[in-house]
Amino acid sequence: MIHSDMIHSDVSAVTAPSLTPPRPLYLIDASLYVFRAWHSMPDEFRDAQGWPTNAVHGFARFLLELLERERPGYIAIAFDEALDSCFRHALYAGYKANRDPAPEELRRQFAHCKALCAALGLAVLAHHEYEADDLIGTALHTARPLGFRGVIVSADKDLSQLLMEHDQQWDFARGARWGHDGVKARHGVHAHQIADYLALCGDAVDNIPGVTGIGSKSAAVLLAHFGSLDVLLSRLDEVPFLRLRGAAQMAVRLREQREHALLWRQLTTIALDAPLALPDSGYARGSADPQIIDGLCQALRFGPMTRRRLREAAGLPLPVAAVPSSFDPVRHEPQ
Repeated sequence: MIHSDMIHSDVSAVTAPSLTPPRPLYLIDASLYVFRAWHSMPDEFRDAQGWPTNAVHGFARFLLELLERERPGYIAIAFDEALDSCFRHALYAGYKANRDPAPEELRRQFAHCKALCAALGLAVLAHHEYEADDLIGTALHTARPLGFRGVIVSADKDLSQLLMEHDQQWDFARGARWGHDGVKARHGVHAHQIADYLALCGDAVDNIPGVTGIGSKSAAVLLAHFGSLDVLLSRLDEVPFLRLRGAAQMAVRLREQREHALLWRQLTTIALDAPLALPDSGYARGSADPQIIDGLCQALRFGPMTRRRLREAAGLPLPVAAVPSSFDPVRHEPQ
């Protein structure tokens, strides 16, 4: 296990000169795409043991399209293992309490997706106490001094708080990309204000209540005026005089719920010091394992088109004859 503050130039195999443009490091929010495939792909796909594989097939298609389109030299795939053991649960028992536990059928597929990424020579990030967002944040934070910029592949607004001058976030499904300067147009606040913004108005997805009576528009107005949650809380006497509907009551609520607001910000702030366990190649694409790739293809019943694409993505020679199959679920996945 390598802690973030122990990562050095050997991880990246490059220390960029000051005038060298930063190299893109692709950071994939894998869990988002696994869950999306789990909910959108038909559950008729089964592995050799009869377990569902719809999420694996959908994730494989996403991953192959990304690798074929971008051909990234540096990439890390972050998974959520802390579904119910994240450090945030110790801070607030209600964190993500609105979500049902992942069924065993889905947990198995997460394991297959991680195994597939590792077999392709891609760095896999996962930790039982830190979420994928924290692993992405830590990876980017430690890679920047080594001459990298982040390309965060996710639609999650939380991750926009990580964007700095050269970084980019990419909603792969919608084909939308934005940088640090594009965050305000999308979310109403600047990148460095995202955590404060979510602390004020709440985040229903993660079951974070926010401050009573403050919605997204009010939170954006407050942060536009005060700049940060800390400044806002230090100048509450000014809030009633703002040209904002219900401003006087907001001041009362903020005063009453000050400690809650600070707690919510602890939950909405992405950690930059999560432990990272990286392969010897660091973020650079490593050597693929053809035996594991072939074994996964056989066990998960991938069709010949997917098998060919996986071998090509891994830089492996194609087999002399394709494995027969009448249907390739990844190729035929609905858009």
